[in-house]
Amino acid sequence: MIRFFEKIGSPVVYGIRVFTEFMHLSLQTFFWIIFGPFRDKPLKHQAVFEQMVFMGIQSILIVFFVMFFTGVVLAMQSAYQLSKLGGTIYVASLTSVSICRELGPVLTALVVAGRIGAAITAEIGSMQVNEQIEALETMAINPVRFLIAPKLLSLFVMLPCLTVLGDVSGILGGYVIGVHNLGINQHLYIQTTFKYLMLKDIYTGLSKSFVFAIIIVLVGAYQGLKTRGGAVGVGKHTTISVVTSFILIIVADCVVTGIYYFHNM
Repeated sequence: MIRFFEKIGSPVVYGIRVFTEFMHLSLQTFFWIIFGPFRDKPLKHQAVFEQMVFMGIQSILIVFFVMFFTGVVLAMQSAYQLSKLGGTIYVASLTSVSICRELGPVLTALVVAGRIGAAITAEIGSMQVNEQIEALETMAINPVRFLIAPKLLSLFVMLPCLTVLGDVSGILGGYVIGVHNLGINQHLYIQTTFKYLMLKDIYTGLSKSFVFAIIIVLVGAYQGLKTRGGAVGVGKHTTISVVTSFILIIVADCVVTGIYYFHNM
C-alpha cells in the first residue's frame, strides 16, 4: 500500500514543484518587464532590438511560406466540398475567417516555438551547464532580468506582427487558388473575403498570440535553467521545451477560444 501511494504521490509532488517554480519564474519575468526600466540599470534596449530581429525579422520567410501553402491547401480542400453545394465563391470567406481566427495564430506560434523556443532553451541551457548563470549572479546581475525579460518583451511585439503576416499570407494563398484555379472573379473574391471577415475575428487571433508568446519564452527559459548533464542535457531539455510548448499552445488556444465562444453566447 505504501509503494502504491509513493507511485501516485511522486508525480503529484513533482508536478506541484514544477508548477510552483514555473509560476515563480513567470512572476519574476513580469516584474522585471514592468519595473526594470525604472531601476538604476534599465533593460538594455540594444538587447531587446537584437532579439526582435532574431525572433521576428529572421522568421518572416518561414512564416510566410508555411501560411501561404496552408491557405492554398485550405482553399483546395474547401472548394472540393463547397463545389458540391454550388457555393464555391464561399471559399474566400471560409479561408479568411479560418486563418484569422485559428490557423494563423496557432501555426505561426508553432513555427516560432520550434525555432525560437528551441534557441532559447539551447542558449540558456548551455550557459547553465557552463556555469555562466552562476557567474552572472556572482557579478550581481539577475539572470531573469538579463536573459529572459528582453526575450519575452521582444516576442510580445514580434509574434502579433508575425501573426498578421501569417494571416495575410494565408489569405493570399487562398486568393491564388480561388482566382487562378477555380476561376472566381478577382474583385468578387476580394469582396467575399472581407464581407464575412469581422474585426472580432482579427483581434481574437491577435489576442491569442500574446498568450502564445508567454508560453514560448517562459517554457524555453524554464527548461534552459533546469538543464543539467552537459551537451546531452541541453539536447534533452531542448526537445522537452519544444514538445511542451506545442502542447501548451494547443491547450491555450482551446481555452481562449472557449472563453470567446461562451462570452458571445
